[in-house]
Amino acid sequence: EKQVFQLRAHMYQARSLFAADSSGLSDPFARVFFISQSQCTEVLNETLCPTWDQLLVFNNVELYGEAHEMRDDPPIIVIEIYDQDTVGKADFMGRTFAKPVVKMSDEQYCPPRFPPQLEYYQIYRGNSTAGDLLAAFELLQIGPGGKSDLPPIDGPTDMDRGPILPVPLGIRPVLSKYRVEVIALEHQILIFSIVWGKRAYQVSALQESVRTGRTGGEAAAALKEEGMDLPENELLHPPLNIRVVDCRAFGRYTLVGSHAVSSLRKFIYRPPDKKAQHWNMTG
Repeated sequence: EKQVFQLRAHMYQARSLFAADSSGLSDPFARVFFISQSQCTEVLNETLCPTWDQLLVFNNVELYGEAHEMRDDPPIIVIEIYDQDTVGKADFMGRTFAKPVVKMSDEQYCPPRFPPQLEYYQIYRGNSTAGDLLAAFELLQIGPGGKSDLPPIDGPTDMDRGPILPVPLGIRPVLSKYRVEVIALEHQILIFSIVWGKRAYQVSALQESVRTGRTGGEAAAALKEEGMDLPENELLHPPLNIRVVDCRAFGRYTLVGSHAVSSLRKFIYRPPDKKAQHWNMTG
């Protein structure tokens, strides 16, 4: 018996991906395969922790079988991560699998099953782990009323992204403003860069040494960045990736090494609540 569905793939983020380029970074995108259809996210340049924040919608997915079988044991979704090269075909970085949460046309779209929650899926490159994908997948049956009976996709809308749909409210994490502050003592290394989420920063210890008159291991380089939107849930924060590069002649850079701080929980500072402070002082 033929059943018609719509698949919604909520591709929010990946972290700790394989470094495919000589720079120690990648230009990743994800391709989602389901039955006979596939779609891709946009390409994000020079990052190991891409935040795609993108909804991929697969319409008119035809499946054959009993309704209860579809609900209890839906087909598997295949997600592959690639590095986009400027020339030639994209390089394979890893693969993971997922099963969607299924809603039949006679079911209500309500908690606890809906909307689906983001969860991490382990990415594999051969037998080795190659990062994590943060996503959610739902398979919605199209009933007699057609697509009009499907639950609406609730914003937000971003006109700058054109036809790209962001992950809807209720599924996307709640965001708050953060400032990243890095202070590093350098020793004969000219440049290091910090990559966190979608943003990359570069700090020159050589310039700092000239400005302060200090040399060698005493040269301090600091970075402060205001207004970064990150999830309130600390478990969803991307790792902090640090790359150290050597500046060569003719503007060439050679990667010396890299390091990833997987969790920043112990470094997070939360300012005290002003109302609580005022109550303690007056009470």
